Amino acid sequence: MRDFSTDHRWLSINTATVRRQRGADWPLLDILDACAARGIRAVSPWRDQVAAAGLDATAHALKSHGIELSGYCRGGMFTYTDAASRQAVRDDNRRALDEACTLQAPCLVLVVGGLPGALAGQPAHRDIASAREQVAEGIAALLDDARERRMPLAIEPLHPMYAADRACVNTLRQALDLCERLDPPMAGPPCLGVAIDAYHVWWDPELDSQIARAGAQRRVLALHVCDWLVPTIDLLTDRGMMGDGIIDLPRLRGQVEAAGFAGYAEVEIFSTRWWAHDGGEVLDTCIARHRSVV
Repeated sequence: MRDFSTDHRWLSINTATVRRQRGADWPLLDILDACAARGIRAVSPWRDQVAAAGLDATAHALKSHGIELSGYCRGGMFTYTDAASRQAVRDDNRRALDEACTLQAPCLVLVVGGLPGALAGQPAHRDIASAREQVAEGIAALLDDARERRMPLAIEPLHPMYAADRACVNTLRQALDLCERLDPPMAGPPCLGVAIDAYHVWWDPELDSQIARAGAQRRVLALHVCDWLVPTIDLLTDRGMMGDGIIDLPRLRGQVEAAGFAGYAEVEIFSTRWWAHDGGEVLDTCIARHRSVV
């Protein structure tokens, strides 16, 4: 297991962590400036932030600062209600793939979607099995383009509390079953893998064996870290800073690294508590906690 205690060369910042500080959006290009000033070598930006800054301007800023990506957030949301929405989903995912290629991301992270319409508050039906088949169909269609562009896709299983509206793939086993079904193991590196987010998978009784399974197939593409607070007062915007909750992050990272992952530990914290702080203070805290508790 790598020693993070002396530097933060393997720290990445998911830009949602500092997207809105003290009631105002923190522009992506300013976030990149602040990361570069602190020697943070990698980020994972969100598509809406890139769109606001401009794709070309973002690519230029990343190159100028020498900042890499640990992933690109996000593709997915594959479920649909009719032919028109199905086509819209596919078109949007192809755009996400193109953006990931322009920014030279190591993978496009997929949050697969739940029951169609549920995120807007009006689910079209209650058939989660059907939603999961639509997810498989959508990933299969995107895989053709991903292989052509040599851009890996990373399925991110989300905690079951998000099954209805954000992701009906909720365990690492489910994600890996999809990987094997759609992108069977071959001689070369797979194009479909997983993003392992501590917040979403820490509770899973099968986690150890499924991380080992992912490693055996070289499918671990990203590691996201934060913490689970007790109590958690909001299911979306009350993630904890590393060390403030109950997740054994060193153990999890050790398992992921034993499975062959040697990339960045990406801090992804959706938190109104931390969005109330100065952005620079949040980045400094991420650096300190990355060294001490990740």
